[in-house]
Amino acid sequence: MAYVSTGKEYSRDSRYLTTRITADGRDGYPVEPGRYRLVVSRACPWANRAIIVRRLLGLEEALPMAVAGPVHDERSWSFDLDPGGRDPVLGIERLQDAYFARDPGYDRGITVPALVDVPTGKVVTNDFARITLDLSLEWTAHHRPGAPELYPPRLRPQIDAVNEAVYRDVNNGVYRAGFAGSQEAYDEAYRRLFDRLDQLSERLAGARYLVGDSITEADVRLFTTLARFDAVYHGHFKCNRQKLSEMPVLWAYARDLFQTPGFGDTIDFDHIKRHYYLVHTDINPTGIVPDGPDLRGWLSPHGREELGGRPFGEGTAPGPVPPGEAVPAAHNPLGRAA
Repeated sequence: MAYVSTGKEYSRDSRYLTTRITADGRDGYPVEPGRYRLVVSRACPWANRAIIVRRLLGLEEALPMAVAGPVHDERSWSFDLDPGGRDPVLGIERLQDAYFARDPGYDRGITVPALVDVPTGKVVTNDFARITLDLSLEWTAHHRPGAPELYPPRLRPQIDAVNEAVYRDVNNGVYRAGFAGSQEAYDEAYRRLFDRLDQLSERLAGARYLVGDSITEADVRLFTTLARFDAVYHGHFKCNRQKLSEMPVLWAYARDLFQTPGFGDTIDFDHIKRHYYLVHTDINPTGIVPDGPDLRGWLSPHGREELGGRPFGEGTAPGPVPPGEAVPAAHNPLGRAA
């Protein structure tokens, strides 16, 4: 869990388990369909990346998914959405059990996304930045026909550069503002966040996507923060110069992605709000979860088609959301409109 550190700048614990699941199994964990379980929470932006990439690439059957509830305590995410509060495959109530199976003395963050080796019940990795890249690069034998190329070799230097800046100032920047322990730390995070959003607006004013003419890993990483901006970051994290819906280019860009299969259909606004407003008691001690914002705007026309580009490049859109993985209709305007 993240807490405000009085008088200090927020610093994310980045000591991740970096073991990789690869096609050649060089770390001891070869890609095998059905062997691993992707544990996520729909509330978490870092986990949301993995959900989106898994869906875009069509890995639902090869890599089954476990969805933890939106609220956790200082111990762990828990599987309170499942019957009996226990994951039906791993047989555990809390994600911490899979971390302790890997290392009984584990003293780092028990985070999502996490890839768990089902036969042993051990977490293999929670390195969120590497997980999505490996889904693109190492799981190719199990991609669906027409899967998009999210990390094409010729664009990787550009994607990496965009991702670095977006992570520093936007993805993690909203947390640096929200958990700032001093006015100075908050002011710096706020300035860098909106400076970067202004630069991204300029970049996207004439381009439909961040890098190239189709969706890449860079768009996935920015989208999960934008999707949470008005619901959480604007008020809860004090990122309030403007709402996303008041930034015309970024709002249109976010709506374009939201309305693209594989993006908006992974978003659970109810889980997002419940997580941030109920878990961060030092920021929101009353535990009141706001009713807004009005979500209908996510379905309004965005006009980004005029910029050209093809969302999936040479590929095709993913099919319908698999049974059992759909976000409840009450939690997402796409479901309400269906």
